[in-house]
This record gives sequence, C-alpha cells and structure tokens, in this order.
Amino acid sequence: MSKLKIAVQKSGRLNEDSLKLLKSCGISIDNGKDQLKVTAPNFPLEIFYLRNSDIPQYLEDGVVDVAIIGENLLIEKQKDIEIIERLGFSKCKVSLAVPKEVEDDSLNYFEGKRIATSYPNTLNSFLQKNNINAEIHTISGSVEIAPNIGLADGVCDIVSSGSTLFKNGLRETQVMLKSEAVLAKSPKIGATQEQVLDKLLFRIKAVLRAKNTKYVLMNLPNSKIDEVSKILPVLKSPTVLPLAEEGWSSLHSVIDESKFWDVIDELKNAGAEGILIIPIDKMVL
Repeated sequence: MSKLKIAVQKSGRLNEDSLKLLKSCGISIDNGKDQLKVTAPNFPLEIFYLRNSDIPQYLEDGVVDVAIIGENLLIEKQKDIEIIERLGFSKCKVSLAVPKEVEDDSLNYFEGKRIATSYPNTLNSFLQKNNINAEIHTISGSVEIAPNIGLADGVCDIVSSGSTLFKNGLRETQVMLKSEAVLAKSPKIGATQEQVLDKLLFRIKAVLRAKNTKYVLMNLPNSKIDEVSKILPVLKSPTVLPLAEEGWSSLHSVIDESKFWDVIDELKNAGAEGILIIPIDKMVL
C-alpha cells in the first residue's frame, strides 16, 4: 500500500502535540536528530518535518498529502486547502493590541494608524471588512517590539496566554479570529492515499472522542434507573448491572467533558451514590 505523506511542524509546541496525537493513534515514530523525513514502521505513513510557514505551499503542490497545522496559518496563506478535522490543541487567537497606556478599546483607534504584523493578509482582510484604513508594516517575528521603537501604533499577532503582550507593554483590544490545530488535506491527494487517510482519520477521531469524554460508574436504587438514564448523554443507553444488595444496580455510561460537573450534580440530586469517573483512552463508535 502506498504511504500517506503527512507534514508536521519541525519544532515547537505544535510539533510535540502533533507527534503525541499520532502516537496515541498507535503509530510508532522513531525520528533521529535532524531527520526531516521518517517512515512509521507499523503504519503506511511518512512524516515530514517542515517549517510551519512552508506547509501550506507543500499541501497545495501535493508534495505532502495531509498536514497538522494551525488554522490561522492556512487563513493567512490563502491556499485552497480543505480542513478535514479540528484537533482541539494549540488553540490561540489572532488579535489586535495597543500600548497599555492607550485607553481606546475600539477598532476605530486603528483608523489612520500603523500596525505591525506577521499576518498581513489576515489583517488586511479584517480591516477591509470593517472599513478601517491603516498602514500595515509586515515583520517576521518580534512583532511586539514595534510600538516600543516607534515603528507602529499597534500590533496584530498570535495571542495564547497574553503574557508576551503584557511583558512588552501591550494589551489586547480586538480578537480577529480564533484558531486551533487542524488536519488539512492536499487537493492533489491520490485515491490510494485517501484510503490510508480514512484509516488514520478513524484512529484520530477515536482518540479525540476519548479526550472529550469520561467514563462514569455509579450505584443507585433500581427505582432511579429510568430517571438517571434520562440525565446521562449516552451513546445509546447506559449499561446496568445488578449489585449484590437487592434493589440496587451499578450503572455505567459516558459523560461529555464540557458537561461534566453539571451532569454530576444532577446525578447526585437524582440519588446516585459512589460515583466513579475514569479517563477513556480510546472511543470507537
């Protein structure tokens, strides 16, 4: 079977999270120092370690079939690339920020101002959409220093925790877009590689489902089974097992991570006892 070629960031946080995801999918990755391409021994996959900014072009040209990349970069590069799965990590924002002494939080502050950025296309589209005329200064890296040296009146940059802005005397005022890591597909991917991608995507979805859910076990009176079953957001129906104590059962199900504490409170109020929460490694539907 032909191998699927996947690009990941050469170094950095996105690289670490991407490899962690692939390993969670049961794919062995043994890359030596400075290797830019490795082959997985137990799955038809070739991993390419590339500069983040180069990946969209490699996808568009069909040099690689798929890539794990930040959505914000795909938007900036304006490539015809399909996103096939959102991966839920490396979340960030592309935002506008101003010197902390500036009291104006409105977008109108930037009218006629100079903005430094590494995302000129994203910024230009945003400004045009909002009818703001500003002068864009394109900088590669260290955008935050621009206002301090008199190069710009504000910046447009990636914001994760906001600590970098704070350290450079800036504050966020406008969120232009929110981004996360995505699995993106080349428009030139072959039919055989599509088959391998389907297998990889099946594994990825199983890992992501497990990450977003918890396995829950509880004891409750038999008279409460129907009430509790209506509370639980289950796949089909909960598993119910009789306990040694007459009139009681153990109920097993799954809970969505985002609804976790609300559901637990409802279960307790409905009479559930001895509630155990267990992480899920994989979830296959």
